Amino acid sequence: MKRFFDFTVSLLLIIILSPLFVLIGLIVLIDDGGPIVFKQYRVKKDNKLFYIYKFRTMKNDTRNTATSDLTEAEFQITKSGRFLRKTSLDELPQLFNVLIGDMSFVGPRPLIPEEKEIRNLRRDYGVFSVRPGITGWAQVNGRDMLTDEEKALFDKEYVEKQSILFDIKIMIKTVAVVLKRENISEGGEPHNKRRI
Repeated sequence: MKRFFDFTVSLLLIIILSPLFVLIGLIVLIDDGGPIVFKQYRVKKDNKLFYIYKFRTMKNDTRNTATSDLTEAEFQITKSGRFLRKTSLDELPQLFNVLIGDMSFVGPRPLIPEEKEIRNLRRDYGVFSVRPGITGWAQVNGRDMLTDEEKALFDKEYVEKQSILFDIKIMIKTVAVVLKRENISEGGEPHNKRRI
C-alpha cells in the first residue's frame, strides 16, 4: 500500500511540478552554471547504497562530504542554493528516487556512507528495514539540532510506530517546519547542529 502511494503520488507530482523543475534548473544554471542536479551516494534500505538526487546548491569545487563536516559551507553555498536549502526545494529531484523505489515520502533520512556513528546506530536499531524518506520523524523533531544518538532514536521510534496515519502526521508537521524554516543549520556548526 505504501509503495503504491509513493509511486502514484511521486509520478503525479513530477508531472504537475515539471514547470517548477525547469524554472529551478534555469536559476541554478544562471547562478553557477552546470550541472543542475547533484548526485551523491547515500545509504538506503538493507544498508545498501544508491544515488540520491538534489538540485545543486554548492559550488562545483566543493569537496564531497557531509554538510555538517564542511567547515567552509558558508562560502561554498551558491546564492540560489541558500534559498533552495532554506525552503527545501533542493530536495524536489528526490521525487525520482521515490518513483524508482530507492526512497519513500516518509522514512529516516538517507545517510552519507561515511557517517559511521549514526549508520552503526541505525543498524543496531533495525532502521535499515525500511526505505529512507524525503522527510522523517527526526526531521520534524529537531532536524539539524539533534545529535546522532537522538536522530537514531527517533528513526527507531518511526520504524516501531510506522503506519499510514503516522506518515500523514509527519508530512503535515513537515509542511509546518519548512514554512517556519525551523532547525536549519549548515556546516561548521557545533556537533549537535547537523543538516540531514
